[in-house]
This record gives sequence, structure tokens and C-alpha cells, in this order.
Amino acid sequence: MTTRLLSPVTGVVWKLSAQPGTTLMTDDEVLVLESMKMEIPVTAPHAGRLARLHVAEGEAVNEGQLLAEIVSENG
Repeated sequence: MTTRLLSPVTGVVWKLSAQPGTTLMTDDEVLVLESMKMEIPVTAPHAGRLARLHVAEGEAVNEGQLLAEIVSENG
């Protein structure tokens, strides 16, 4: 199963905390967004492998934009 991580806010990708291929546990930080001088962590909703990032550090993103994909351990 592939889970798509979507941006919860309009902002800027402040930091990438994981790279494709990284094994993630539930609630591990994938990236951090900055919006209105606040840092908003985007975390893994379940354990799996970070399959793909769709953004880069410094990139502006819109609310609802695809940020990353996580593949669950079960496939």
C-alpha cells in the first residue's frame, strides 16, 4: 500500500528529515514546513519506507500538494 503525504498548509519546505529509501516508523518526521513563521512537522502515518519525495528544501508548496509517498512494509 502506498500512502501519499499531502501538505497540511501553504508554506515552504524548510527541512527534509528523511531521504528516499529511509525506513520510517509511525510518527517519524519526514519533513518540516514553514508557514507564517511556524514550523509544521509532516510525519509518517504508519511504518514503511519513504519511496519518493516530490519536493525539495526551499520549495514553496500549496495546501493539499503532494509532498512524499510512503510504501507500507506489507507492500
